[in-house]
Amino acid sequence: MYRTHTCGELRMRDAGKAVTLAGWVQRVRNFGGMLFLDIRDRYGITQLVFNPEHNAAASQLANELGREYVILAMGKVAERSNKNAQMPTGEIEIHVEHLEVLNASKTPPFTIEEETDGGDELRMNYRYLDLRRNNNQQNLLHRHQVARAVREYLDGQNFVDIETPHLIKSTPEGARDFVVPSRLNPGQFYALPQSPQTFKQLLMVAGYDRYYQIVRCFRDEDLRQDRQPEFTQIDCEMAFVRREDVLHMFEGMVKFVFKKVRGIELPDFPRMSYDDAIHDYGNDKPDLRFEMKFVHLKEGETNLVGERSFKPFDEAEMVAGICVNGCADYTRKHLDELTEFVKRPQLGATGLVYIRCLADGTFKSSVDKFYTAEDLKIIAAKFNAVPGDLLLILAGPAGRTGKALSELRLEMGNRLGLRRKEDYKPLWVLDFPLFEYDAEENRWNAMHHPFTSWRPEDEAFFESDPGKIKANAYDIVLNGVEIGGGSIRIHKRDRQEKMFTMLGLTKEEALQKFGFILNAFEFGAPPHGGIAFGFDRFCSMTIANQENIRDFIAFPKNNMGRDMMLDAPGTIDEKQKKELGLK
Repeated sequence: MYRTHTCGELRMRDAGKAVTLAGWVQRVRNFGGMLFLDIRDRYGITQLVFNPEHNAAASQLANELGREYVILAMGKVAERSNKNAQMPTGEIEIHVEHLEVLNASKTPPFTIEEETDGGDELRMNYRYLDLRRNNNQQNLLHRHQVARAVREYLDGQNFVDIETPHLIKSTPEGARDFVVPSRLNPGQFYALPQSPQTFKQLLMVAGYDRYYQIVRCFRDEDLRQDRQPEFTQIDCEMAFVRREDVLHMFEGMVKFVFKKVRGIELPDFPRMSYDDAIHDYGNDKPDLRFEMKFVHLKEGETNLVGERSFKPFDEAEMVAGICVNGCADYTRKHLDELTEFVKRPQLGATGLVYIRCLADGTFKSSVDKFYTAEDLKIIAAKFNAVPGDLLLILAGPAGRTGKALSELRLEMGNRLGLRRKEDYKPLWVLDFPLFEYDAEENRWNAMHHPFTSWRPEDEAFFESDPGKIKANAYDIVLNGVEIGGGSIRIHKRDRQEKMFTMLGLTKEEALQKFGFILNAFEFGAPPHGGIAFGFDRFCSMTIANQENIRDFIAFPKNNMGRDMMLDAPGTIDEKQKKELGLK
């Protein structure tokens, strides 16, 4: 062994021991007569001390070292005179008797520090150096702990870890597939799996009633901070279960992981219907760390803002707002900033109406010339507003207005410090629509996937109004981020064929694409259901309460799907193209 101890484990109890450490040079400090060097590995940092009077050769060699040199140091553990309470090893140092350079290093293109001077692109080019930084190391070590806790929980619940294929058949109903040409079958292609969905259902047919896999998946879609072209899922399925069984099992898993990895006891998860989530928060993954529910001023038979000759409200499908406590003193500059925020192209609101609830019980608004003091009082009462509150109101088409108001709510949560990183508010969202209508293609699409079952009481809506059918599906949301989702599956052939027909597939197309699972359903398929967690997202939320998953992946892609370090994707040579039948 090159070392007797790591750079993070020595303490005062080890004083007097002869030890050998190996690692990277973090920094060198020369004080003339004495030289101090910090040596680093993934376990921590230890201070080395060189005294030229006792060992001139080692001191001279240490003076020639640069950052990131790989070294071996032998010496004795001693109490440190200037203790550093910020370091776990800050009470001791090593008086070096022998120093050896295991490998030299060029000067790194950025500092290997938590607060580095390297930009994103530079650090992705040298990702192997970026991964030496302590914060990245801790992220990946925490990821390992989450995976270990997940396995421990599922193993304890009699789940079986089974691998499924990575070269499968393309089924272009969902997101775009990554395809792989077959050399042995010219002109034909495999697809990389977006999910092991059909395989885990087939495992239920095969009798493996509790399956899981921490599995790599692939999806060719536009990227953002919480998406990568290749990602990892905690993929799970259970046979002979109803929805309640699945919710209980995986709420237990999330609680177990938080307790094991973070020492945090989560309470029981509240439940909310999809319809309530959209109505009260404008999206299906509400952040419950703060309240600020929508208040609807124009809805159904209720219209508190009509007949005042204010066209934005009179012509709007939806008029709704939020009550922001204690912000009536917002300046015109603040309100203009919020107006520009909701008018951004990605939100598309045409404007913002505000009502200040003043300390003397009166109101000041941006629509004073259309609405009387009594009108504003009635509106404020609908919001349960008190003096000092600020009402922010949007109007327009329901979908766009709900989205813009949802983002405005989150923006106010950020501005007021209500989305605290130390808080965790999990939630089950239930009863999603089974279908969503695609107006461009004039057809229904599956909101989750085509293997999702529906509530039995909604059967009649297949003929009259498919948009009213509720899926037997569920999402698990944490602080406004969906970390997992699943459903009770269809397990009978005639019901699966009914679903495919609704999605516009002919019998021939359904057989060609999904004949294997339709046939399997005729051989005693049990009732079954499951869930899949986005593992990268689960780690980022569990550990750091943040949506950016790149920090928790060892070698991520950039926003264009490129690996900057490998310069991939790249071209292949003509011989390879010919072998694959691509020429």
